[in-house]
Amino acid sequence: MSSLQLDGRTAVVTGAGSGIGRALAQRLSTHGHPVAICDWDEDGLTNTAATLEGPHFADKLDVSDRGGVMAFAAKVAEWAPAPVGIVVNNAGVTVSQLASDAAPEDDEWVMNVNFWGVVHCTRAFMPILQGAGSGALVNVSSIFGLVGWPAQSSYCASKHAVRGYTESLRHELRGSAIRAITVHPGGIATNIVNNARFHVDDLGNTDRTVLEDDFKKVARTSPEKAAETIHKGILADKGRIMIGPDATALSLLVRLAPVRYFDLIKRFEPLIRR
Repeated sequence: MSSLQLDGRTAVVTGAGSGIGRALAQRLSTHGHPVAICDWDEDGLTNTAATLEGPHFADKLDVSDRGGVMAFAAKVAEWAPAPVGIVVNNAGVTVSQLASDAAPEDDEWVMNVNFWGVVHCTRAFMPILQGAGSGALVNVSSIFGLVGWPAQSSYCASKHAVRGYTESLRHELRGSAIRAITVHPGGIATNIVNNARFHVDDLGNTDRTVLEDDFKKVARTSPEKAAETIHKGILADKGRIMIGPDATALSLLVRLAPVRYFDLIKRFEPLIRR
């Protein structure tokens, strides 16, 4: 068990309108945490809130809006029936396009949500955690925070940035009772691809339904399993949490073949797809 005292403390989850964020909010609520949630999707946020068992606070929020994030943190601090102990920066988006033909506004959108959203939330909630004396700051990167992938250059860049940012923060927090945790999900059955901006996929397809169908084949881990893994990882005081066998396998592959991992993936792609 973790040396942190997190039982009953308020938990904050961004991107809680669906997927991992919703499942994690539900799990934390079930385990006795008051939960503050946000998402840009107001309908999804309302649906999540309706499923929570205990005290909860929901607010529509675009995490790329620094002022909005600061206001959200202030609202949470005022509402929280128990000190904030867990903050999960989960909100994320993606775009599928080639780097050579990338639309700048799409790259900016991905970086603003995936990276700057994490930065904004960290800066907003860190003083609150420090005031409480302890806590866990959990930043969701990706399996693509470990590798590069064709047609996912901006997404990979944003998730590598989250990884580097969080690991740097972890070192800054050495000796304190606040933990900085990086999460690397593999293929999780969420709506991220359905909600993506799409131009072309890594195989040259311009029909987005092809990408959506391919993603369904590799997204073998449920949001509920991902939430369970994150929760248990926080309680076990892990600095890095891998979600799914694909994330674990790819992490090993990158260590064994840091330059040629993609060659090996393509060589065994027919077997992987089967």
